[in-house]
Amino acid sequence: MTVINPAGGGVDRKFDKTPNECPHCHRTILPQSLSGVYCNESRSEIFFVCVHPECQRGFLGIYVKNDAGVHCLKETSIGTLTTSEFTSNILNLSPKFDSIYNQVNQAECFHLNEIAGIGYRKAIEFLIKDYLISLHPEKTEEIKGKFLGSCIKDDVKDARIKAVASRAVWLGNDETHYVRIWESKDLEDLKKLIELTLHWIEMEKLTEEYLKHMPEKK
Repeated sequence: MTVINPAGGGVDRKFDKTPNECPHCHRTILPQSLSGVYCNESRSEIFFVCVHPECQRGFLGIYVKNDAGVHCLKETSIGTLTTSEFTSNILNLSPKFDSIYNQVNQAECFHLNEIAGIGYRKAIEFLIKDYLISLHPEKTEEIKGKFLGSCIKDDVKDARIKAVASRAVWLGNDETHYVRIWESKDLEDLKKLIELTLHWIEMEKLTEEYLKHMPEKK
């Protein structure tokens, strides 16, 4: 593709791919490219338009040259900030988790990935401790002051929650340390483990509700 050089003329550049998501409507798309700009030897920007008829907004694809001379998509310009919606069970259980998680979500929208992992680590701590406090209100102060790993090991009884929550903490801790232990895992893996933790907590809460309101008939 030929991109425009503000100093004059055009420059041929080889690009690896186009964005597959619109940052405004967040739909999966194959956007239309209209023009590109040569920023410097290692960076170019291409102006795309979302092709979905309900959106059709423009955004930038930002490309950086790799060692092979190919300009690879690094990120897109910021569009509409996304939020995650949780069930009433989760919101009632841990409103602080909801607040922290969605603040971190917005940090990710601004490409602040270096601090996002730390935020998700904080979110999982509030979720697990609020979950345990709901089960053992008499141990509230003990749970608040206890290391999260110990809370999961000693106090979480559901094997599925224990398994995925402990791994979420491992990856969350990696995000706060200079040297990573789980080098093959990243922020997306951490978020998936949090989603799994939420899923099993939700299943437990729903089961409790149905058993409470539909007791066995004698």
